Amino acid sequence: MRPKRLPEWFVLLLPAFIVMAAVVLIPLLFSLYSSFTPYKLTRPSTLWRWVGTYNYEKILSDWKFWSAFGRTVLFLTIVLNLELLLGLGIALMMNKVTWGQRTLRTVLMFPMMFSPILVGFQFKFIFNDNIGLVNNALQSLGISDAALPWLVDGKLAMFSIIFAEIWMSTSVFAILILAGLFAMPRDPLEAAKVDGCTAWQTFRHITLPFLMPFIYIAMTIRSLDVARAYDIVQIMTGGGPARRTELLWTLMSRTGYVDARMGLANAMGYVSILLSIVFTIYFFRKLSAARAELGMAG
Repeated sequence: MRPKRLPEWFVLLLPAFIVMAAVVLIPLLFSLYSSFTPYKLTRPSTLWRWVGTYNYEKILSDWKFWSAFGRTVLFLTIVLNLELLLGLGIALMMNKVTWGQRTLRTVLMFPMMFSPILVGFQFKFIFNDNIGLVNNALQSLGISDAALPWLVDGKLAMFSIIFAEIWMSTSVFAILILAGLFAMPRDPLEAAKVDGCTAWQTFRHITLPFLMPFIYIAMTIRSLDVARAYDIVQIMTGGGPARRTELLWTLMSRTGYVDARMGLANAMGYVSILLSIVFTIYFFRKLSAARAELGMAG
């Protein structure tokens, strides 16, 4: 009796399955297991002590975690809304351009191409107290007599991080909304023009509803990115001053690698993942509703 051969498709995909298991599945299971232990990097033996849901219970009563969570939600809300408004404005203006639009689209994508670490260093220099371009410009124009502590004052530091994040990622909204404008049929716009609708009425009742699916796609993508914000915050402020700019992922990094409490940090990570899933489900429902309103469901 001849031995059964594995299906060819399985043999072809087996190397990919092995790599995915080694790179994703095994670390994921290990981090999930360690979140139920008091694992400390400085004491490897603690990996084998099972404490159940102790780490998760500790998180629920940890004011540092909930403070970072509140700042993350605030950061997410401000960044997403400002990126939406700026991206929508840029897309509407670019849609009116009749010459050199391809060049403008290429230039628009430049900020997306930079590494968040590079952007963090760039804006850390721009907002530097002594040699920063912003302070030099404000003093040269006579707007400010003294250098402003952009990265030292809590409120100014958060503003600086938000500014850097918006500069880097507004083009995501602009490009997706511009794609929606290109895909938009012209007949409803012509009909509205014939009926005597104003530009605002046309935008409010025709253009914007058609763009909503594209906006919610951008919202979904960016909500996951912003909720995981780490690089820019770590480079520009390190979560300071006095934890005033510490977000969830910088708190996890500090807990896991500075305090060496990796079990607790992994528990924070899984709680953060659950929160990200909630945001994703919310935006997907909004996306489905917007598609249904346009008759695109199904």
